[in-house]
Amino acid sequence: MLLTYLGRMAVFPRPSRPRALWADLKAFLKQQDRPKYGLMALSVGITALIVLGFYHDSMMDQPKARIIYAESWPSTRTDEEIIKQNIADQKKLDAKRLETQRSYQRLADKLGIDYEDKK
Repeated sequence: MLLTYLGRMAVFPRPSRPRALWADLKAFLKQQDRPKYGLMALSVGITALIVLGFYHDSMMDQPKARIIYAESWPSTRTDEEIIKQNIADQKKLDAKRLETQRSYQRLADKLGIDYEDKK
């Protein structure tokens, strides 16, 4: 008896026919109030917009690969050479940061933002 019961559970229901689906939709629309039509259209529209957004995003071109080159140093390089290179790199970085700070300060001056350095 147990096998007969479990055997019936594994059977899926028959798929409905389009005619039955259409009849159910018409019956649902007949019993609803008028304002619910707008909400139904809005929910279908938002869902369609999201699906179309994902479709559009999937069709966009992939970004090209960026190649980043790393500097290669000889293994015979001394500590003094390393320190000199680090100091030169730090000076370049400081100059770039100072220029960025000046450009932001010029922007703040144009916009009338009063900024005092707290250092």
